[in-house]
Amino acid sequence: MLRQPVNVTVTGAGGQIGYALLFRIAAGALLGPTTPIRLTLLEIPQGLKAAEGTALELEDCAFDLLRGVTVTDDPAVAFVGVNIALLVGSRPRGPGMERADLLEANGRIFGPQGAAINSGAADDVRVLVVGNPANTNALIAAAHAPDVPPERFTAMTRLDHNRAVGQLANHLDVAVGMIQGLTVWGNHSASQYPDVFHATAEGRAVRDLVDEQWLAQTFIPRVAQRGSEIIAVRGGSSVASAANAAIDHVADWVNGRGTDWTSAGVVSDGSYDVPPGLVCSFPVRSVDGQWRIVTGLERNEFSRSRIAASVAELVEERDAVRALGLLPPRRLASPRQTTPGIGSTATGAGFLHDPAATLWSGCPGRRCSR
Repeated sequence: MLRQPVNVTVTGAGGQIGYALLFRIAAGALLGPTTPIRLTLLEIPQGLKAAEGTALELEDCAFDLLRGVTVTDDPAVAFVGVNIALLVGSRPRGPGMERADLLEANGRIFGPQGAAINSGAADDVRVLVVGNPANTNALIAAAHAPDVPPERFTAMTRLDHNRAVGQLANHLDVAVGMIQGLTVWGNHSASQYPDVFHATAEGRAVRDLVDEQWLAQTFIPRVAQRGSEIIAVRGGSSVASAANAAIDHVADWVNGRGTDWTSAGVVSDGSYDVPPGLVCSFPVRSVDGQWRIVTGLERNEFSRSRIAASVAELVEERDAVRALGLLPPRRLASPRQTTPGIGSTATGAGFLHDPAATLWSGCPGRRCSR
């Protein structure tokens, strides 16, 4: 039996990632084969024609689950009644553009979108920020939505997680599904830290299957630089893999993923010494439709230093956008404290990077090899 339609809004819908994403959503990959979808495509005025063309193609596919498509350039329209918002569109860094310019340009995008979500979204809204810099864009959007619980805003590091799982599975010659317990910490940037020290492959501890040199010199930098590698080889940034990661993130958020955890940029509650309120990638599980940080994981000195370096970058970005006036004071959310099922209408620092730290030092259960 089909459920009530769920309202899904995709920003940057006329772009390549939007194009790769929308047809899979309409086919049921996001919420399953029994959940109808209403799509809203948000674009800037220059991108409306492309989005309208995509809407025509969606209609021509005759998807059983698709209950309608709206195309608009107005955030106030795009987020009315939205249950799931995928914020894909962002301003890329252009020639001669300073980092502060990039942060400010994206703040002018994600601030108004956060405000529109605050004004019009459904009480059970979930937001995934895909557009880069994703962590800080999510922070900005959440700051402009004071009536939405901050945990409803997330940043996508699932692409980094999937990349790390794929690299590890290839290296160990095992099926991807046999890799568990991997985490990507920190920022969705080159400073991210893909952590294998609690990971298993076919039930065996990964730390007993790989060596320190491969981790430090091949695995970690290749995962962190994979986006640049794809640009160099393909001549363009990641598209299909980014869309796939967005679907994985939301599907697991809504439905859970068994006993294993995954990685997502969520608002810190102070776990692992990450400043509260920062949007940082953690190991997470979905519990009753809400991301929960997996706590109690031991970290050796190498892991601590790598996580701290990435968190320090996030702190710098937060301080930069705050100085630009893009982070209004955020009061505690009150009306939307519950997270009912999708489609429901119920209401409701100082971090140091120590480059001398070694990978295996302090790893429980590991015979250190130096």
